[in-house]
Amino acid sequence: MALSRRQVLVGTALGGGLVVAWALVPRRFPLPLAAGPGETAFNAWLKIGRDGVVTMAVPQLEMGQGVTTVLPQVVATELGADWRQVAVEPAPVSGAYANVALAARWAELWMPAFPGLAAAPEGIPARRWAEAHRFMATADGTSLTAYERPAREAAAAARALLCKAAASRWGVGWKDCDAQGGFVIHGRQRLPFGDLAEDAAGYRPPRHPRLRPALAQERPVPQPPGTPVAFPRLDLPSKVDGSHLFAADVRLPGMVHAAIRHSPVGESRLERYDQHRARGIPGFLELVSHQHWLAATGTDWWAAERALGAIAPEFSVRHGADSSRIEAALNEGLHRGKASRIAAAGDPDTWLSGDFTLARRYDVAPALHATVETASATARLRDGKLELWVASQAPEAARQAAAAALGIAAHDVILYPMPAGGSFDRRLEHDHGVEAALIARAVGRPVQLTWSRWQEHVAARPRPPVAAVIAVRAAPSGEPIAWKARLATPASAREFGRRVLDGHSAQDALAASTSGDPLALEGAAPPYSIEHLVVEHVPVATGLPSGRLRGNAHGYTAFFTESFLDELAHLGRHEPLAYRMALLGEDPRLAQCLQRVSSLADWAGLEANGQGLACHRIGPVADGACMAAVASARRDARGVRVDKIAAVADIGRIVNMDVARQQIEGGLVFGLGLALGSSTSWAAGLPQTGRLGLLGLPLLGDCPEIAVELIDSNAPAADPGEIGVAVVAPAVANALFSATGVRFRRLPLTEEEE
Repeated sequence: MALSRRQVLVGTALGGGLVVAWALVPRRFPLPLAAGPGETAFNAWLKIGRDGVVTMAVPQLEMGQGVTTVLPQVVATELGADWRQVAVEPAPVSGAYANVALAARWAELWMPAFPGLAAAPEGIPARRWAEAHRFMATADGTSLTAYERPAREAAAAARALLCKAAASRWGVGWKDCDAQGGFVIHGRQRLPFGDLAEDAAGYRPPRHPRLRPALAQERPVPQPPGTPVAFPRLDLPSKVDGSHLFAADVRLPGMVHAAIRHSPVGESRLERYDQHRARGIPGFLELVSHQHWLAATGTDWWAAERALGAIAPEFSVRHGADSSRIEAALNEGLHRGKASRIAAAGDPDTWLSGDFTLARRYDVAPALHATVETASATARLRDGKLELWVASQAPEAARQAAAAALGIAAHDVILYPMPAGGSFDRRLEHDHGVEAALIARAVGRPVQLTWSRWQEHVAARPRPPVAAVIAVRAAPSGEPIAWKARLATPASAREFGRRVLDGHSAQDALAASTSGDPLALEGAAPPYSIEHLVVEHVPVATGLPSGRLRGNAHGYTAFFTESFLDELAHLGRHEPLAYRMALLGEDPRLAQCLQRVSSLADWAGLEANGQGLACHRIGPVADGACMAAVASARRDARGVRVDKIAAVADIGRIVNMDVARQQIEGGLVFGLGLALGSSTSWAAGLPQTGRLGLLGLPLLGDCPEIAVELIDSNAPAADPGEIGVAVVAPAVANALFSATGVRFRRLPLTEEEE
């Protein structure tokens, strides 16, 4: 697509302009990137200061995944900037930064009648919807897919303008100039970016800015210990010295602090409370009541929290979330519920009409996000305008929800994007931001609301519970001919979409759990060559609102598939690695991961030595992410112990090795938490676990030795943050069978089956 001058050059330190995004008809947006004193804005993506600092706007939430390093690295590489002079700032909410790739992936949620029309990331419907709704959501590992190309084009256009400015001074052709290390160079001549930026803004950009032939990439080659990282994380120094600001660090003049008590999950409401019980608590100011919550304000958060503890508000609840009823609903759905066919191949109806060679049931309990940072938001309402400081993965949805709650226009809500201290997709939702806005209006002062850990659990949107039966008909030689997966679980993605995209309440959104949901069953079709296949979804109403969580459906569908395949191999007395390899003829990338991990882990095959194998792919064969892992596990007096996890991943082109390795290792540890804990039961609408320390999460001393190898791949770049989550639970479950001879078919892995 050609870039016009108006697309590329949208403003300087002295003026504003428009950004143009194209579909069938150009769409114009106000300039989102403001240039400060001494800065020149070249487009919506970057600006350059007189001091030579290149600042990039990042339109995605930084929640530890490194997006504020990877996207600036793309820009720096294309521009020819000096990494030591690269800065970053969060982009304001604007249609100029529409995440079209994610809009296409979530077409089922916003265009359920005809999702196929919007499923192509390069298509017009997804682009128009994403731009119109300022859809900048951070999710499903789409940041690089969505933003690498436009960021490169913006950097290439800025590089051309800088070269034109330098060429004019030297009297040479601008196409003979280049940019390296923060300088425009021509032979032995060079000029720094900072000296050229203002002049460069006066030139017309080329119609077709030339992109560099090489994409940003780092090769996974062995490096001697102590080798400097080429592109160290930009957020690391401030996180180490404590100066990195999160939502809870915001301080405003006259600000008060708020704590909250939420009603139980179900048809519930605030019934009664006695504010006189809080008399005499130092720092307590006043109460703010709502149909579904009670908040207290104070001069500090502890004063507000103590006041609520003394008051002990009473809530009524009908049809409260209850684990026994959840399990009964899953059982009913699995055995007698009406299913929607999500995927099919071959002739499964014929081949699965007879006896099965093997059929097994697996169960997954709801899983909590367990973020290190609990929800926090700061709100200030004055002169009819709301300012909101909040970490949000869906910032425009948060603005719209806050505006609707206050009865004001969305353009009167200013959202300041803050980083998140972990999210794991919990900050896709914005309950806390809306609550902070309502409390600020009630007290007439700026308010900072912070949820306690207990309230984080009460208001949770956990990964949904699942019951599944996997059945197969196998050939005499043992390979599966026909495969059936039947999963009973809420339509959690549709439910989530109603809350976040359509603004429905949690209880109203539960009505969406009665229809089939492909996103809730992602990864349920195995990566193996099986001629006849069917995947069925039985939507189940559990009464427990559910949502997105790191790894999403892959976190349980991989557990079902890889646990069952291990059982099938054991039934036929096949060696698990060779058995899988024989079925991966159409997936050479995943097969290579399996081969490499067997060497990395010293795989011992059929020996009962406590080793377990699992592999999984997220996305298509050609451009998805795939991983194979071997876990070494055992049981002792303290329960399940995992001693080592070896993993080999192919995530395509690697932009930043350091960030990729951090994400994979973090995903493996997060997956271990899901395998061994992260869950709670519910009774009368309340979770029965209120503390982080009671969730069974691995402590530092519990974390196994982790060995990771990355394959040098020329496939398109894929997200490294989700794939590690998927493989851990089945690898550990299979390792426990090797160690004990007992099958574990429930997550968390706390109950043996047989």
